Formats: sequence, C-alpha cells, structure tokens
Amino acid sequence: MEYKGCSPGGSALIDQACEKVLTELDCNFVGLALQNTDGPDVRWHYAAGNSNEKYKRITVRYGKGIAGKVISTGRPMYVENFPEYVAGKALEYPIMLAEALKYAYAVPIHFKGIPKGVFLIGNRSGQPINENKQNTARNAARTLELKLNG
Repeated sequence: MEYKGCSPGGSALIDQACEKVLTELDCNFVGLALQNTDGPDVRWHYAAGNSNEKYKRITVRYGKGIAGKVISTGRPMYVENFPEYVAGKALEYPIMLAEALKYAYAVPIHFKGIPKGVFLIGNRSGQPINENKQNTARNAARTLELKLNG
C-alpha cells in the first residue's frame, strides 16, 4: 500500500530517509508504519536496522500497539524499559517484541492533516532516547510527511 501522493520512486526515498535517521541518531531501529487505505489496520512498511523481516508481517488494529495508539491519538508515544513499564501486556507491542527493543519513540505522520502513519525510532540496548533524538525524530517525520503527501 502506498499513499497516492507517494511517487513511484518514493519507496526508495523513504528507505533512504529511514537509513539516514538510523545513522544520524545512532539508534538500533527506525520504522515507518502506515494505516491501510481500505480499513483501520496498521502495517509496518519500511525499516532500517531491523534484525529480521518480521516487521513486514505485523498488522495491528487501529488503537492497538504503538502504531495504532499513535495514529488513534495523533500524539507521540515514548516507551522505556520495555516490557516493565507498559500499559497492558507485552504481546500488545509486536514491533517491540519482534525487534527486541527496550526503548522506542514514535511520532504520528499526517496525510492530508489526518494521522495515518507512524515514524518510530528504537534501541535494543539500555540507552534511553533523549530529548535531542526525539526532536530529530519529529523533524524526520515532518520530512516523510512531505514525501508521502507529494
């Protein structure tokens, strides 16, 4: 699934943007999830620093998991010391489990002013995601919004 505003070469540009953020922030994982155009489900479409291909098979319901919660609220979400400090069960955070992430910061990506995607950065080590890295992630999300909105 690609949003209509994403050009044919847009996929490669988004992959490059994820790789750039991964290197810039010295984090372990960068991912982009998008809500399906034909329903409420949310899927992870792009990743950099992934340890496996499981992210491609993860689908969460609107309002569930990190991606679903960020899209439904339209607000960023920070997860620290996973799975100790999460609301609900660890199984409700499949991207954290699939990539063995301890820390994650996710921001919404808007399509025509409506939250339809999530940009996530994460660490597998015990290294928290500081305010500076969170700002960089927010800026990267704005850049991806521009690419997706064409």
